[in-house]
Amino acid sequence: MTSSISRTRVPEPQPTGTVPAPAGRRIGFLITLLVLPVIALAAAVPALWEWGIGWHDLVISALMYLISIFGITIGYHRYFTHRAFRCGKPLRITLAIVGGIALEGPVTLWVAEHRRHHKFADRPGDPHSPWRFGDSGFALLKGLLYAHVGWFFAARFRSDRKHWAPDLLADPGIRRLDAAYPLIAVGSLLLPAAIGGLWTLSWHGALTALFWGGFVRYAVVHHVTWSVNSIAHTFGQQHFVTRDQSRDVRWVAILTLGEGWHNWHHADPTCARHGVLKGQPDPSARLIHFLERLGWIHDVHWPDPRRIAARRVE
Repeated sequence: MTSSISRTRVPEPQPTGTVPAPAGRRIGFLITLLVLPVIALAAAVPALWEWGIGWHDLVISALMYLISIFGITIGYHRYFTHRAFRCGKPLRITLAIVGGIALEGPVTLWVAEHRRHHKFADRPGDPHSPWRFGDSGFALLKGLLYAHVGWFFAARFRSDRKHWAPDLLADPGIRRLDAAYPLIAVGSLLLPAAIGGLWTLSWHGALTALFWGGFVRYAVVHHVTWSVNSIAHTFGQQHFVTRDQSRDVRWVAILTLGEGWHNWHHADPTCARHGVLKGQPDPSARLIHFLERLGWIHDVHWPDPRRIAARRVE
């Protein structure tokens, strides 16, 4: 007599501080975060080859890129997630809006995911570690793809905002901006179109600015910032002692205006400067310093030389 073995799949245990990801939302992430950016980048190649890019489109795209990256690095990341400095309500709301222009989701969800990442960095519970499947060749390649973009639509659980971002949810202004995020997203695409149309006084100028400063810029910003999750946790140098695999990657730091100096950030998450070593430029920290001198922000957590020396890898 043979015994039968149940092949019923054991449900995946729900990680601490998460909620199940609705199937419809996962499909939405797949379309907006993977399909549309790929289409935009694919269309940019023949467009650049056939018609080139006008200098006004280049200026508008560069401006929108800087606004988007600074919105993430200074607003969503260093201020809202890690409280690297303090500021008044007008600038607080402005930073939330500017961060939303990068089209990476409402501020409370972004903060919740990133705080959970730091709590469980490169360990079970990390929402997007490239080491999730192991450190062999194929497993690491799979992990890189997962950390870069796959986790948005493949993860069965998303971070619970009530657990990870109660301070932001307690702010009525932030809750209103969360609710208005779809309008901010639409505005992120219409703004370059409006600038291009007014600059050239033509519909053609509005359409080309929408393409380059809207869709292509949005695709490039996403893949540049996502490289911090994937590349900067896999390749590069480790100058500081941490419990995770955070690394310093120069080209990622250049494109993200300082975020690629990721090793020190994990060694001291609340620090307003990520590039603390010689030869590590950090434009985001420079802008924070400028705003501090203007008196718009205060209580900035600048790096402590003694802490840097204590965490250095000998």
